[in-house]
Amino acid sequence: MLMIDRPIILASKSPRRHELMKAAGFEFEIRTRSIDEAFPDDMPALEVAEYIAIQKAAAVTDWLTEENIIITADSVVILDGVIYGKPKSKEEAFGVIRKLSGKVHQVVTGVCIITQQKRVHFSEVANVHFEEITDKEIHYYINNYQPFDKAGSYGIQEWIGYVKVKKIEGTFPNIMGLPIHRVYAELMRLGKGRE
Repeated sequence: MLMIDRPIILASKSPRRHELMKAAGFEFEIRTRSIDEAFPDDMPALEVAEYIAIQKAAAVTDWLTEENIIITADSVVILDGVIYGKPKSKEEAFGVIRKLSGKVHQVVTGVCIITQQKRVHFSEVANVHFEEITDKEIHYYINNYQPFDKAGSYGIQEWIGYVKVKKIEGTFPNIMGLPIHRVYAELMRLGKGRE
């Protein structure tokens, strides 16, 4: 098993991020703290996820010790410069997926990794090409997968991602919620990784 000689805290409620960190071989503790995820109205959409990840990290600096590493992240779905967050209802989820149908949208995941000595933050962007999705298919997806905790009203690792995404430019894990290749590289640098 891969080992990092520093304790890692993943400050995220997302089961997808938990899954990706485990798949990358890391042992970590999960802790969460809610924050206001507001951002400046004039901020470019591509910068929002990283901004929110930094705000999440700033809210948990009291968890830092001399040894540990804290990771925060945020993902947004962008179509034509508009950010689509987590839907509050079936109707909202339906409307968002209908807008994404047959189009190319961006998924941006921002990450902030902090220690007492250092702060690293970055964003990764992926372009997702959706096939046309019928109203019946949208209803099927929403009723069977309940995508209310997912930005853009869908999960790439679920039915809609398998049958309606014809192409991606970027990495699958980034769309899922964490650019794990970049996180891995940063953690190995910060944590003196060893096998």
